[in-house]
Order: sequence, then C-alpha cells, then structure tokens
Amino acid sequence: MLMNLGGDEPRRIKALQALLAPDESRDEVLRKFVQLASQALGIPGSFISVLDDEHQFVRASRNFDLKESSRDDSLCRHVVDSDIPVVVPDTLQDARFATHPLIIGEPFIRFYAGVPLKNRERIVLGTLCVTDTRPHTFSTEQLATLKLLGELVMSFLEAWHAASFTDVVTGLPNRQRLIRDLQFLAAAGDTTSRRLVLIDCIDMPRAYELARSMGMLPVENLLKDMATLLPLRLRPGVDDRFYTVATGRFAILTGANSRLSASYVATVLQGISADLEEGISVELTAWAGETAFTPGSFPAQEILRQGVSALHEAIGQGVSSMSFNESFDASRTDDFLLMNDLSVALEKNEGLYLVYQPKVCLRTGVPLGLEALIRWKHPTRGELSPAMFIPLASQTNLVSALTEWVINSVITQQKAWRGTSISLPISVNVSEVDFAREGYADYLEDKMIKAGLPTALLGIECMETESILESPAALKGLEMLKLRGFALSLDDFGIGYSNISYLRRMPLDVIKLDKSLISELSSDTASRIIARSIIKMLKDLDYTVLAEGVENAEIVSTLRQYGCDQAQGFFYSKPLPVEELQSWLSWKLRDRLYG
Repeated sequence: MLMNLGGDEPRRIKALQALLAPDESRDEVLRKFVQLASQALGIPGSFISVLDDEHQFVRASRNFDLKESSRDDSLCRHVVDSDIPVVVPDTLQDARFATHPLIIGEPFIRFYAGVPLKNRERIVLGTLCVTDTRPHTFSTEQLATLKLLGELVMSFLEAWHAASFTDVVTGLPNRQRLIRDLQFLAAAGDTTSRRLVLIDCIDMPRAYELARSMGMLPVENLLKDMATLLPLRLRPGVDDRFYTVATGRFAILTGANSRLSASYVATVLQGISADLEEGISVELTAWAGETAFTPGSFPAQEILRQGVSALHEAIGQGVSSMSFNESFDASRTDDFLLMNDLSVALEKNEGLYLVYQPKVCLRTGVPLGLEALIRWKHPTRGELSPAMFIPLASQTNLVSALTEWVINSVITQQKAWRGTSISLPISVNVSEVDFAREGYADYLEDKMIKAGLPTALLGIECMETESILESPAALKGLEMLKLRGFALSLDDFGIGYSNISYLRRMPLDVIKLDKSLISELSSDTASRIIARSIIKMLKDLDYTVLAEGVENAEIVSTLRQYGCDQAQGFFYSKPLPVEELQSWLSWKLRDRLYG
C-alpha cells in the first residue's frame, strides 16, 4: 500500500502544507481578499488564518498585526473545531473569551466574526475573519457576505493549488506534486519501501518538429492521449500514483513489491502508439528507469534525480529499462563535472590548445592542408584524450562553444602565418547544430573577411551524416557554406551510416575514408576489394578522396594504385603543436627543393 489516503487526516495535512509554503503571489491575492472583507462589512480588521495541530498562522491581514499564535490561544480554533461560523459581538461579555490573552492584551480584540475555509473535500483548513477593538453587532446579511467571501477565498486557493500541482496539458499531478508527496511521506514517518519509475515515451526533438509543422494542438493531443493510454495499459492499483514530470515524461510512485517495475512498464508499453489527431497516430518507444527508496532516506529531489539518472542510463545504453546504479551515476556525475570544467576552460581560455595533422598529396608527397585537432590539459587531471570530452560536449550546448573556440584559434594562426611560406587550408570539425543555425555561413564568411583571409583557407569537416540528412536547415547551411567558398569534407566515410546514394544530397568536395577501412589494406584481401571499389565510385562521382590512418609505405603504394588523392596519418606525421609543425613543413619544403 503506497500510503493511507483513505482518511481525512493525511489529506488535511497535505493541504495545510501547501498553504503554509511561502508563495508571495498567492498571499498578495489573499491580502486583497481581506481588504475587500473589511470594506464590504465596515469592520476595520480582517485576516485569513491557517491552523495546524499546534499553531495558527496569519497568511494575510488588514489592521491586524498578529502573525502567529499557539492554536490554544487562537479564537479561530472555535471556528475550525465546530466547522460553523462564529460571531462574538463583545468578547468581554463571552465567558469563553473574557480572560483570553488576545482580548485583555494585544491586539485587544472586542469583536470577532469568522467563517471556516473548507476545500472540496469538506476539510476545514482555516478561517476568514473580521475583528475590531470595539464591540459590534453583526447582521444576518453581513454574515452571509462573510460566508460568500470565504467561499471565494477557498475557490481561489483551490485554483491556485491546481495550477501549481497539476500539469496543464495532461491533467495529471505534476513534478511539484510528486516532490510534495515524497516530502509528505518523509514527514509522516513512513518507513515502507517504495519505488519511483520514470517513463519516457516520445522523442522530444521529433515532437518539436511535429509542433513546427503541425502546430502545438496535435502535440498536446498526443500528450493527452499518452496520459490516458499509459494508465489503461499499466493498470495501476488504487495506491499507485501517476504524474507528468516533464513534457512527454511520466512517473509512477508505487510500493517496492508492486508489479509496476521499470522492466514490466517498458515491456507492457512496447509497440504502443498515441493519436495526434483523428486518423493520425505516432508510434512510441518506451524507456523506463527506476529507483528504490525508503521515505526520508533521501531528499525528495534526490529521489527524483536518481529515477531520472536510471532513465537516462537506459536511453544512453539502448536498453528498455534500468534500475538506478550508483557506479553509473557516479560516472555521469563525473561527466557533468568535466563539462563544467570545460565550460570554465572555454570561458577563461585556459588549458585548451590545437595540434595540426598534415594532409599530403599521395602522388607528390607535398602537404596540401592541415586538420586542426583540439587538445585539453586539465588543471588537475592532466592531458585528456579528446575521446573523453568531445562526445560529452556533443550532447550539450558546449559543442558550439568548442567549435567557436577552434575556429577562432585557427583564424588567429592563419593570420600569424600570413606573409610566410605557410599557406595551407586548415579544416575544422563542425556539428549539425551549427550547420542548421540561421546565417551561419554569412557569420563564418564575415569572420574570415574581417581577418583578411580568403574563405578557401578554412575547411569544414562534417560528421553526423544521418542528423544532417534529417535536417533541411543543416543541408541548406552546407549549401550556403559551399557557395561562400568553404571546402566541405565528409569525415569517417566507410563506417556506420555510409551510403553512396546520400552523397548527392550533400554539397561535398572531399570524402575522407575512415581509418578502419584503410588499416587492413596490407593484410586483408576483402578490405582491399572494398576500398578499391569505394575509391573508384567516389572518383567517378568527382570527389577528392582522402584516406585517414595511413601508417606504412605499403598502404601508401596501394592507395596510389587505387587512385586515392590524399592521405593523412602517422606515416607522414602525427598531429603536431604549431612549433613542431612549422619545423616539419620547413623540412618537407627543403626536401622537395633539394631532394
């Protein structure tokens, strides 16, 4: 059983906790209500109080300075306990109040009228009261007005509560409600083992694309249908709770022994689809992550974070469900800290530097260009492999900042070489995110013009082929770069999403063959046949072909026979810092002149 919600007491405590939580916008409206009560009834003092088992808290008041008292000293407890209005024309003439500390002392209450504030569940949470320091009569009409104002106050509070704790689109309890429920379990001293299951059913980038093409209404219909479909499929028990915790993301709060585990949820939801609008449905892919906990063992936010961590780990590993794992979580935390350090390194321009690997003509051996590769000397971890931080940066907005840093550094280096014998184009890796940016080609062209450099000296290498092909904006961005004179290369061809047919959709100049395709040329007949066929097709399509990972003279000879144009690899040079590169280039120049 999740929690005892059958009685009024837990609901009363939860409602009181919501009202006692600070919320200035809510209390500002309550202050307007008490002002209206005073003006409408002609009584100078008025206030709204909330009572728990020990205290009275004044949430809003007018001409009434008391902010808090014990419950025993509260006049309002008589209203709450009796669940009926209480009117006391003269407190000194009432035996219940004649010696009361708030009557014979500050604030010297001589007149009191209060009505209960009851929610839809008929639970009394507090009072709306009017008071004065002198006696008053109070007519039936005035009491009716006070009751009406009390109903309006409660209607506002319930609307405020619904807006704060209910997801507008799905109508399910929202993330804030989940946090409150977890806090309530801890505050109630509940020690029953629980499980929180997080569910992700929709690819949000895809949803945003749908919203852009179809408008928000169909997407909202999709989310509403999911909110209805999931409980129907999963059949939660009466003590299980469903929540919407983010757009397209849901949660279940259940008992540790419930059948609603992450594995069960992911299995039951496989193959489901939800409706965008009549006659149009979208297939959903369900992922689930779970964390087990005892209320109070962790803060509510940490419990939710653990559930999200398990969900993201499932998505990242391509498995349908996962339980929270501390070692995985520690790794993700380490990744987060590393990205934070990278952000600082970019902001302060500390620790990051470039190395350059030459691209060489296979026929003549002459250097034709360079590839700029980023390196990072971390202040505490030392030299870091790019494989440790570039994939992580690619999952965040840091990837654009990283690309910007590389391009600025390359432009600075090109300016430093201007007027020397070194005049080679330098290529940089740019992500689909940047290609798709409006006006990106104009932006890069303007940077080169301001630096006094031709665009031909900056090459653009792209990966993420599938993402580019699925993005009309990215394809247009590539075309604009091509029109402005930037040479475009496709990196890592021959692995993953490699297909000759898609090349015609991309305005490319150079195709770089992945080193995994090149490394076996000396020893594997099948690799030689595949490489020869690919090079021939690419040459027939009029591309410049560059082989990566070239490490020995035999591979160089084979590539020359196959008609490959350029090569890059340790046979010629490892990636070099600028000083070593300049020496290497000088040596190659002397070798060509005098060799």
